[in-house]
Amino acid sequence: MISGRPSRWAAVLVSVAVASTALLAVSGCSRGSSAPSADGEFSYISGDGSTTILPASQRKPAPTVAAKTLAAGAFDGPTFDLAAHKGKVVVLNVWASWCAECRVEAPALSRMATKLAGDGVEFVGLNTRDSGASAQGYVERFAVPYPSLDDTNGQLQVGFRDTGLPILSVPTTIVIDKQGRVAARALGSLDESRVRGLVEPLLREK
Repeated sequence: MISGRPSRWAAVLVSVAVASTALLAVSGCSRGSSAPSADGEFSYISGDGSTTILPASQRKPAPTVAAKTLAAGAFDGPTFDLAAHKGKVVVLNVWASWCAECRVEAPALSRMATKLAGDGVEFVGLNTRDSGASAQGYVERFAVPYPSLDDTNGQLQVGFRDTGLPILSVPTTIVIDKQGRVAARALGSLDESRVRGLVEPLLREK
């Protein structure tokens, strides 16, 4: 009996190692997917691809989102203030240059920002845990036409914690309705059809 224990322990350790490897393989942008806790600390998880749209009666006002924007490789461009865009649907995308899922969705977001610009839709990025130089390279590579705010410390993301649709991963896309309320959230990368599914119901609202 005693001589059999090492082999049983070896089997357990192999199983644990295999499970850990599997988790890493599916973790997406786990290196920097940031979920703010109550004390502002961050853990790292990946998006699950879910989409949530809240009925108007359950929506809460968006938090203050105002910061310098990316310009010429540094976050010292003009300040973007979400409050100034009431009356429009605002698509707010949390991204980082190191995030593989962000690179997947970037072309679709860039195309949709251009297509919907005349329909009263404003796109803006929240860049997190990144350097200005790396973020600028990403913006140029994917021809991102909309501004990106400096949220390298995640504090703007923390503001969404009590809205009913907290930011749980990178990428996450939050949609603000015309009245400045948090209306929808998509976790994980988006394609054009998912963007339309988030935005078009809100455009039809008065």
